[in-house]
Amino acid sequence: MLGLASVGLVAMAIVIDLIIGDPRSLPHPVVIIGRTISALEQRWNQGSEKRRRRLGFMLTATIVLGTFSLAWLGLALLTWVHPWLGLAAELWLLATTLAIKGLAEAGRAIAVPLANGDFASARKALSMVVGRDTEQLDEAGITRGAVETIAENTVDGITSPLFFAVIGGAPLALAYKAINTLDSMVGYQNERYSDFGYASAKLDDIANWLPARLTALCLWAAGVLISWQSSAHYWRRAIMATCREAPRHPSPNAGWPEAMVANLLGVQLGGTNVYQGAVSHRATLGSPLETLTCSHINATIKLMHGAWLLFFLLMAVLTILLSVGISWL
Repeated sequence: MLGLASVGLVAMAIVIDLIIGDPRSLPHPVVIIGRTISALEQRWNQGSEKRRRRLGFMLTATIVLGTFSLAWLGLALLTWVHPWLGLAAELWLLATTLAIKGLAEAGRAIAVPLANGDFASARKALSMVVGRDTEQLDEAGITRGAVETIAENTVDGITSPLFFAVIGGAPLALAYKAINTLDSMVGYQNERYSDFGYASAKLDDIANWLPARLTALCLWAAGVLISWQSSAHYWRRAIMATCREAPRHPSPNAGWPEAMVANLLGVQLGGTNVYQGAVSHRATLGSPLETLTCSHINATIKLMHGAWLLFFLLMAVLTILLSVGISWL
């Protein structure tokens, strides 16, 4: 896929995701990827530290290259059978790599009951998308968890897949989802995974490095465009504050969208979380100029939509300019 063809297919995939999201009745490639990772992890994640790190590299290579190769070969075969069949398959695969509708719905599932004072339902909805304990969270804690999740997953679930989809179509977008799934399953710094998941975690950091920073820039631009709805213009200091605060986050990439959203909303993210009873302290991002309320979840969803749209337009313009430049050579 090159130039206008690439941009056009990705645009159609975006429309499909916005309309139908991820129906539970349809098979999802990430589920297959996850099951394969789980099966190999059970067999390979054993032995000495050196052996586990070596097999962890093998797992990463097997899953990522295998996903790309199977997707490419499958699409080539379907295109050989009939071009329209290959096109339909590519559009479906591209749509499965995006989570625009799903992420917005997850945010609203938390915001709606929270706005109605139904803390129990809001906590339950939040527990579906975060790993922290939610039973004792108040409105500010629930809101913080939702805002952090939407901000971080704007990269993992939307802009990074868009980035790789425009560059290399469904095979490369699915390879990215394989990287992201590997990181979410084995990329932990604990006794079981610190060696075995080392390669997966590092590759995920590399894959998201540029999209995360471009997403932060697009979030800022979206914040500028929608700032007319509010008398607060926090965007004026958001870029400098984000550049200063993002490196505080334990992830080299997640801090960028989270810090930008925090500074655009005038709230403070990060701080203390509890995981299965264990207290974890993280650096704070942003300044508590406003008290966190459910309205900030809806504001984050708006920023998310603005950011992915601007990100796609940026990728489209760059791709077309590159294609025109190549044609002139």
